[in-house]
Amino acid sequence: MYINSAYLNNSRQHFMDKSKPLVVGSCGTYHLFTRPRLPTFRPKGRIDYQLLYIAAGKAHFYFQKDVEEIVTAGHMVLYRPKEMQKYVYYGEDQTEVYWVHFTGRDVKQLLRKYRLPQKGHVFYTGTSPDYQRLFRKMIQELQMCKPFYEDFLAILLQQIFVLISRQLTDSGSGKKLNDYAQNEAEAAAVYFNQHYNKEICIEKYAASRNMSTSWFIRNFRQYNGITPMKYILSIRISNAQHLLETTAYNINEIADIVGYDNPLYFSRLFKKQVGLSPSEYRRQNEMPGD
Repeated sequence: MYINSAYLNNSRQHFMDKSKPLVVGSCGTYHLFTRPRLPTFRPKGRIDYQLLYIAAGKAHFYFQKDVEEIVTAGHMVLYRPKEMQKYVYYGEDQTEVYWVHFTGRDVKQLLRKYRLPQKGHVFYTGTSPDYQRLFRKMIQELQMCKPFYEDFLAILLQQIFVLISRQLTDSGSGKKLNDYAQNEAEAAAVYFNQHYNKEICIEKYAASRNMSTSWFIRNFRQYNGITPMKYILSIRISNAQHLLETTAYNINEIADIVGYDNPLYFSRLFKKQVGLSPSEYRRQNEMPGD
């Protein structure tokens, strides 16, 4: 199992803070590989809010007594203060989940502003790697405690709210996919996440699933809000950013790790997507003392 988490002021106690508009109390991620079971049960809930993002696999939630609801990748779960929390991750599901606890005097207004559901718990947000990137950045900020990190944490969480709002708006304006199309879009997203650093031919992938290329691209875009190739590109660039921020690999090595055998081509793509070259991005995000 992979775990990485961080807590404000290094305290695991949940709290309510009305002194600021938005306060991130903790953030983390779990990725189960072999551990058979990871349960959470809080009968009285918490006094803050919790947002969970299922990035891969699935999770088992119990919102009403012992009634199980399976939540698949691409969905988020929102718990409000004092709501009972009961959920389980299983290794066989290869669950990858990110979570954040937050509070603040403006939370209710922010949730309404960004059109997050006011009732219920589960909503579809897509499987964009931008979510993972923002969660990882929040974890890092909580761990590093750089100047003004609490303000930066609030900004990062609001970015997640914005992405959610856009996805919910797009989903509400388009036709809902049938179960087959939705399952294929989810399966493709999982496949691309697992094989993004290898050569992927969209035509061959579609044919392997007995789909026409045009039908697959159209439905993938409707479900995920982005074309398959742009989705793969976003995963590669996001992971390259993470490597530039957290490792000492050189540009050629990072290009190879994320799936490009031509470092110059990788650098051009990176600059087009990010606005900075890989070396410029690394210098801008280097830690003090590096």
